[in-house]
Amino acid sequence: MSETTSETTHETLHETLHKTRAEPAIDLLKTVEYGGCSAKLSPTELAGILDKLNFPAHPDLLVDVSTHDDAGVYRINDETALIFTTDFFPPVCSDPQEFGEIAAANALSDVFAMGGNALMVLNLMMYSTKDLPVEGFAQILQGGQNKVMEAGALVVGGHTIEDHPPKFGLAVIGTIHPDKIVSNSAARPGDKLILTKPLGTGALIAGQREQLASREAYQQALKQMKLLNKTAADIMVKYGARCATDVTGFGLLGHGREIAKGSGVTLRIDTESLPLLDEAYELFDDGCIPGAAFRNLHYVGKDVQFKSGIDYNLKMLTCDAQTSGGLLICAPAETAEAMLADLRATGLHDQAAMIGEVLPRMDVALLLE
Repeated sequence: MSETTSETTHETLHETLHKTRAEPAIDLLKTVEYGGCSAKLSPTELAGILDKLNFPAHPDLLVDVSTHDDAGVYRINDETALIFTTDFFPPVCSDPQEFGEIAAANALSDVFAMGGNALMVLNLMMYSTKDLPVEGFAQILQGGQNKVMEAGALVVGGHTIEDHPPKFGLAVIGTIHPDKIVSNSAARPGDKLILTKPLGTGALIAGQREQLASREAYQQALKQMKLLNKTAADIMVKYGARCATDVTGFGLLGHGREIAKGSGVTLRIDTESLPLLDEAYELFDDGCIPGAAFRNLHYVGKDVQFKSGIDYNLKMLTCDAQTSGGLLICAPAETAEAMLADLRATGLHDQAAMIGEVLPRMDVALLLE
């Protein structure tokens, strides 16, 4: 695959996939120790690096790295701005096509979190045909293409390098009206916090690797990770939300911290209202807690205040690194109930929940009760 044009056509992918149906399955999960968004660099280390870099400002750069938002936004004219983002990671599952679908859904999510429409993507693939069958390469690309098409966008090329274990993701361009950007720095006191997907993907991925999770619970996690945030984004825009983020590698608390810091507010989160994947709580209770959760807890540090006696497992699940997680929406109080009802009515977000509220700025960015 060249840097601008894909050398692997849709027909070639289809022929390769058809030819390999009778061949042994490829187990990608066995190639990695940390997969998905759990493989991200420590947010504490990343913040320290970014703080030392001097990124230039520009009058048409409407969203930059200063607020740690989901993507950059650049104004083209009075009617159109471009959203530009990228994301890639190692496998979170055994099946190559499912991995492609999850990685693509995760990368596209940044555009939807800002209320935009996905336009086109470039594939980012790191794969070693010396260590894995070439068919797995084709299956990953097919999975990615499936999700890009579902999002209404186009695959226009990409880039590959020889590397093991494999990594896959997308560079994504989307569009939005300059005056309708949903950012992570526009929360207002009185907003209600809505989470559109259940937490616990990090727990279930670890549980699957250690053979502690049931097949049914793990399949539920895969289904949630493959679910695009497009429908949820359309609903949040319909009801006038101006502040949101997607919950991924830094966990609910890490991404909530960015909203609170960028908006100058405090988020109060009710742990008893958190939607959870089946068996996520039990896995944490059994000690199956991924290392990324502890890194994320360290990251929020003194910016969070925990209520005395808080359930330890729920506390750690708010730090669980999510792969292709849901949207954390700061919903206007007057439309929050209707937004939540619409989310649940889609049949895609039946576990969507109101998990707290936005308060005026206090001594800490986050209150966990």
